[in-house]
Amino acid sequence: MTECSPVSVYYDGDCPVCSREIATYRRLTPEDAVRWVDASSCDESELGEGLDRAQALGLFHLRDESGRVLSGLDAFIALWARVPGLGFVARLAALPPMRLLLGFGYRAFLRVRPMWRTSQ
Repeated sequence: MTECSPVSVYYDGDCPVCSREIATYRRLTPEDAVRWVDASSCDESELGEGLDRAQALGLFHLRDESGRVLSGLDAFIALWARVPGLGFVARLAALPPMRLLLGFGYRAFLRVRPMWRTSQ
């Protein structure tokens, strides 16, 4: 992480759905606010301590300003809180009933996502 990129997001660039979603976040986020790392094609050293390629490709991850790695829904909520205009989404997603529903939906998506990857 650098001074101008305190948050790093790790995503699967071989997943068309994932890439489309990340492209939307990138358009909404100031250029230097987030370091976007395509875990499918980056050098493994770019993943940093505590995260390997298999983990990064298996689940969405975010490394926050303190270096803590968040995964899955927690990572999405942390990202939404940082994307201009999506703070309300983060607040809603953090509510227990929404967390339960979104967690279920994300786990279901993870089961079908391998079928959509452009390379294996």
